[in-house]
Amino acid sequence: MKAGGKHRSKYGLRSLRSQLLARTLLILALMLVLIGFLQYFLMKDFLYRSRADAMGTQLNSIPADLLIRDSQEQSGGVAPQGGNNRRDDRPGPFLFWPDMSLAAIGIDGTFRSLSSENGLNPPRLTTEQYQAMQQSKRMRHGYQLITDAQGNEQLVVFRPLGPPDRSSGLLQMGVSTTSMQEQLINQLRTFILLSLIALAIGLALMLPVLRRTLVPLSRMVEAVKRIDAGNLDERFDAEQGQYEVDRLAVSFNGMLERLEHSFAAERELQMQMRRFIADASHELRTPLTSIHGFLEVLLRGAAANPKQLQSALESMYGESKRMNKLVSDLLLLAKLDRTPELKLECISLDGLLLEMKPQLLMLAGTRKVVFDMTAGVRVLAEGDKIKQVVLNLFHNAVQHTDLENGVIHVNLSASKKLADIQIRDNGPGMSQEQLERIFERFYRGDESRTRSSGGAGLGLAITESIVEAHGGNITAESTLGVGSVFKVTLPLAGTV
Repeated sequence: MKAGGKHRSKYGLRSLRSQLLARTLLILALMLVLIGFLQYFLMKDFLYRSRADAMGTQLNSIPADLLIRDSQEQSGGVAPQGGNNRRDDRPGPFLFWPDMSLAAIGIDGTFRSLSSENGLNPPRLTTEQYQAMQQSKRMRHGYQLITDAQGNEQLVVFRPLGPPDRSSGLLQMGVSTTSMQEQLINQLRTFILLSLIALAIGLALMLPVLRRTLVPLSRMVEAVKRIDAGNLDERFDAEQGQYEVDRLAVSFNGMLERLEHSFAAERELQMQMRRFIADASHELRTPLTSIHGFLEVLLRGAAANPKQLQSALESMYGESKRMNKLVSDLLLLAKLDRTPELKLECISLDGLLLEMKPQLLMLAGTRKVVFDMTAGVRVLAEGDKIKQVVLNLFHNAVQHTDLENGVIHVNLSASKKLADIQIRDNGPGMSQEQLERIFERFYRGDESRTRSSGGAGLGLAITESIVEAHGGNITAESTLGVGSVFKVTLPLAGTV
């Protein structure tokens, strides 16, 4: 039970739906984290700049002459005319911001706090830094973050005292960044909470969406489970509204079609092989039985009779020749069934037929042979194999035509891409059933005639294999009582 649960857990983690969901949520979480960081830093800069602008406005609202006079009196300078020059008459600190600091910096870099009693202690830079600010002769923009003596960070802005051409020092205003930091932290917490809620909502919405999106893939998985070697007619719907799944379905359908054709071809090949073995065994048994019978006769004493001995030897010789030819044909067919190794060369078909003409006329005997050939027809082929094709077809025509009235036509023509060899006879013709099986191995349309002439029904099968090995095609047409015609087409040289 535990093993089953562990297997289901492992399968769930490896499922496409779980991986898509996890990776989508991971990408969403990373994007939210990135947005949170950007929001924090951008908001921080925005708050600091806004506060610095507000502080600059406040500094500009302070009376400059009052600050200058107070600064000069504190430094031991002379009071303006008309005054009593009495420190008791100068009021105390005239600015009060509990969360702010204020300081005045003299021309020589002397630092004086204006808010230490009621506000924050102002942070202090070095005398060199203050003098460098005053010598820059320009208004200072922006803000600085400076830590005071108590370790508190303050946002500080500066403005010159007096007009730009007669600066009497600098005025420094600072404010604690604690409240702004708290505001940023609160916003960040709110963003994190909203991000977690968004992830939870995304998880709740993605589960049914992914489940519905993966329905076509689940259907394909179920269909694949139903497929086996005996059930290859299953096909997938190639229009499910998802481009990738549709492509996968088309590929699966193509694969199933190829498998179905392969299994059908394999079954047909096995049936042909069984028929081939049965027919070959039968064909070999016949001459062996005949030879065995003649040997028994000879062993019983017929060998002493010269006439019987001569007849038996001639019969055994004929049967051995027929068996030898049968074995040679079987070996040739087995070789052609494999990838044939042809010695191709550019040959002239009309020249080859003219070369074979004496042999064909001798085979025809008293039958009439008509040659009609187009000159200059060249193909890429092995000459000996093409001769064997012509001889097999011509010999087949000779066997099925009358010795006295038989007429055989040998025609050669060419089209743009194909050479066409036709061998026509005026024999008895063949039925439709015979035409459909004429190229099968060991098939004989006329058992008595082919048996008497020594044929085993392999000639046309060999012819078809040779033609197909050359990239050509062979067909047969026949009409009962009129005759038959065999057509061989081969690619012309330069078109393959």
